Amino acid sequence: MESHFVASTDAATALVPVTTESLSDVLSTRPERWRNWAEQRGFKGRDGTLLRVPSPEGRSEGVLVGYNAAQPVWMLAQAAQRLEAGVYRLDEGRLDAEARLAAAVGWGLGCYRYERYRNAERELPRLVWPDGVDARRVEAMVAAHALVRDLINTPARDLMPKDLAGAAAEIAAGFGAEIETVEEGGAIAEGYPCIHAVGSASEHQPRVIELGWGEPGQPHVVLVGKGVCFDSGGLNLKPGNGMRLMKKDMGGAAIALGLGRLIMDLGLPLRLTLLLGAVENAVGSRSFRPGDVLTARNGETVEVDNTDAEGRLLLADLLVRAGEIDPDLVIDFATLTGAARVAVGTEISAFFSTDPDLARGLSGPAEAWDDPVWELPLHEGYRHMLKSDIADTVNSSSGGFAGAITAALFLKDFAPRDVPWLHFDVMAWNTRNRPGRPKGGEAMGLRAVLGLLEARFASS
Repeated sequence: MESHFVASTDAATALVPVTTESLSDVLSTRPERWRNWAEQRGFKGRDGTLLRVPSPEGRSEGVLVGYNAAQPVWMLAQAAQRLEAGVYRLDEGRLDAEARLAAAVGWGLGCYRYERYRNAERELPRLVWPDGVDARRVEAMVAAHALVRDLINTPARDLMPKDLAGAAAEIAAGFGAEIETVEEGGAIAEGYPCIHAVGSASEHQPRVIELGWGEPGQPHVVLVGKGVCFDSGGLNLKPGNGMRLMKKDMGGAAIALGLGRLIMDLGLPLRLTLLLGAVENAVGSRSFRPGDVLTARNGETVEVDNTDAEGRLLLADLLVRAGEIDPDLVIDFATLTGAARVAVGTEISAFFSTDPDLARGLSGPAEAWDDPVWELPLHEGYRHMLKSDIADTVNSSSGGFAGAITAALFLKDFAPRDVPWLHFDVMAWNTRNRPGRPKGGEAMGLRAVLGLLEARFASS
């Protein structure tokens, strides 16, 4: 991945961060022409605004960058997106070390472009490394986000289960991790029967990917990801507009893989297992049907109410596998329900937790990194909605209420008992352009969970 940072240079143009409150004080330390120019241009230092200040010779002497002091991660993201090619440096002023780190990450995220199918629009600007910033940490975070975004943005034609498995294998090789991919049809059917059922109609063979990294004896974190590379809805076919973005239905697997890459890159003191289920939910003569009864990996029977509730079937088998490998913490990511989007919208990661300490531990890093999360309840009173007349459970409530909660309750039955569990039900997609968050695939929850893991394990 091309770096958007450079070592120190005297030729760099200063980026001067200001807020509406600090603008006057900052300008008082600059030549009078800066104040005159800002007043003439009506610049107020509002979040996301830029003002290039010319020198007496007509060259750029500096750029005033308006930002929100509560969210320093996006301080330079707008500048990275809007400024022409060149080298810039952060005028650090009163910024502390955390703000400088966040600003550097935001610069890298703002420089992201998905240009696989078109020529580069323009050369991107570069930033001189701010003083004291951990360059490796910044590059690792930017690379993890780019991986997630690239995977989600790639059309299903070019990202089917074998391609997702290939991406995981490439990551494993880069960090010396062990990886095993189950792909033979009989092995999938025997070991992961729900995953086999979901992927049966596709010509693209399902894959179950298991990546392992770290030393025995370290706290064991298992990340689980839903990798439905395209979701037609199966026989409960989605309408055309509902299928339009279903290349992103592998977003949970992409986020889990990106987070796993970041954990390995930063060398967190834990043992990592990554479990990804990769399938296409297609339509054909071998499609699983409404009314079918499937037997999950743990022997529990599931009546299929809706073939478009396929993600939870895939996760059921993976969560059972997670419980077999002695985890200390299990976290899954999935683009699971439209009900979660109704509840919290498209820009907040809904999550469920069996451990109140985990839920509380997310709030700090989520706020610091502007990676918003919101806990929904595992309300046992709704379990009656999952009652089947002929099987142990049903995969989807036909009532239409509390869809995100009933999906989480379904998964809870397969998650390992007495092990802390976090379940993320995410959009994995930006529906609009914002600084550092372009329209398209997004690593929702990644920064918040990284902060949680570092606080929980890195300090122990």
